[in-house]
Amino acid sequence: MGRRADTTSAAAPPGRPAKVKAPPGLRALRRRRGARTVAFLSPWLIGFAVFFAYPLGATVYYSFTHYDLINPPQWVGLRNWRYVFEDYPPLGKALRNTLWLVAVMVPLRVLFGLGVGMIAVRLKRGASLFRTLCYLPFLAPPVAATIGFVFLLNPATGPVDQIMDTLHIPNVGWFNDPAWAKPALAMLAVWGIGDLMVIFIAALVDVPREQYEAASLDGAGPWQRFRYVTWPSITPVVLFALVTGVIQTMQYYTQAMVAGKVASGIIGAPGQSFEPGYPQGSTLTLPQLVYQEGFSSFDTGVACVLSLLLFGIAMLATVLLMRRRAGFMTAED
Repeated sequence: MGRRADTTSAAAPPGRPAKVKAPPGLRALRRRRGARTVAFLSPWLIGFAVFFAYPLGATVYYSFTHYDLINPPQWVGLRNWRYVFEDYPPLGKALRNTLWLVAVMVPLRVLFGLGVGMIAVRLKRGASLFRTLCYLPFLAPPVAATIGFVFLLNPATGPVDQIMDTLHIPNVGWFNDPAWAKPALAMLAVWGIGDLMVIFIAALVDVPREQYEAASLDGAGPWQRFRYVTWPSITPVVLFALVTGVIQTMQYYTQAMVAGKVASGIIGAPGQSFEPGYPQGSTLTLPQLVYQEGFSSFDTGVACVLSLLLFGIAMLATVLLMRRRAGFMTAED
């Protein structure tokens, strides 16, 4: 007499329960729910595919080709990558300038934005006027604001240097001096901190007043209240400002290009040529190299390599900031 096979033990490994097959009606319901979810996500999925996934894939492909925007692309393998990392002199200077702007400009904007936001929150009279005056510079078009700054800081006729002469302070070349061109761009960026001010005002107003009152009753001073009450509450907003600031600064192009052109006296008249980075390459950034290679030299392959390098650095900086934020939250817990 034969033994009946144990289907349960044959279907599932020892110590693991057998999988129960869902009824056909339940599977159909799950498929409908999945299709409905995809339908609701379709606008984002289409936008992600059209404006991010496809351009990124095309950039990776063209980085391995020689393409001049006119003739069909020709596969050249790693030649563009070797050229950029081994035989491309402007890369080092542009990379250093871009990282300098990220390391200096982003923290300065966050610190000044937070400071102005705290002042605006604490003001009792004239708060609306103060916020308006601090926000207006952010509304100025980047090109107009940069041209205005170049003329204000003109070492020959600018009012800033005239005031410095009156106060017997040594003048500097600002946008005409390689040592002061990047600090001048940082001053321009700090001048337009209206966007960060608004964000920090919203975060500061959202801090519970009861926590401040409890800290005051415990004898906490202004610094202790900021360290143990304000800072933990606004840390996510600070992280947001840092991440977005790093991404925006890695794409820094307009202000540096306009400042170099105006300070050098070359404003794009017929017959004039301009090398980005005036003076002496001190304001040259990676986005300027991308534009120069892609639309001036028509070397799309090299431009794509530079774009991917820029993308990788921005992603790495974002991941590091997010990891530090996660470690900070774990330490607090």
